[in-house]
Amino acid sequence: MREITSVEELKSLIGQEVAVSDWVAISQERINMFADATGDHQWIHIDVERSRKESPYGGTIAHGFLTLSLLPMLMESAVSMPMSKMGVNYGLNKVRFPAPVPVGSKVRARMILQGVEDIENGAQLIWKVTVEREGGDKPVCIAESISLRYW
Repeated sequence: MREITSVEELKSLIGQEVAVSDWVAISQERINMFADATGDHQWIHIDVERSRKESPYGGTIAHGFLTLSLLPMLMESAVSMPMSKMGVNYGLNKVRFPAPVPVGSKVRARMILQGVEDIENGAQLIWKVTVEREGGDKPVCIAESISLRYW
């Protein structure tokens, strides 16, 4: 866990890889729960038998948006800002899913701080987040994540 204790320290980290999260397992149960929550029940995500037989991936894969939805949790588990009262997601830019996440995979996030802009009572942070799969040779998600932190 990387602890950032001041705005000055935060600004000094622009352009650097600030943190790497722990690995998170992607189970079929997690995939099924995401499918139920979003209504996306495409067979490549939830039909284990059909995916084994017909999918080019050899089994079920996580939804790209499931991977994307993990960003706040992955980031919060890797970076602590005790000077911040709260943080909110503001948006995303340049989201891509270069590789699939097969069921049973573990993923983690690498975070590069790209920018810090002062706002009233806080700051807007821009992060380049790269989610990688354990043993994978390509990222599974790359996104520019924008968050607001309030002091």
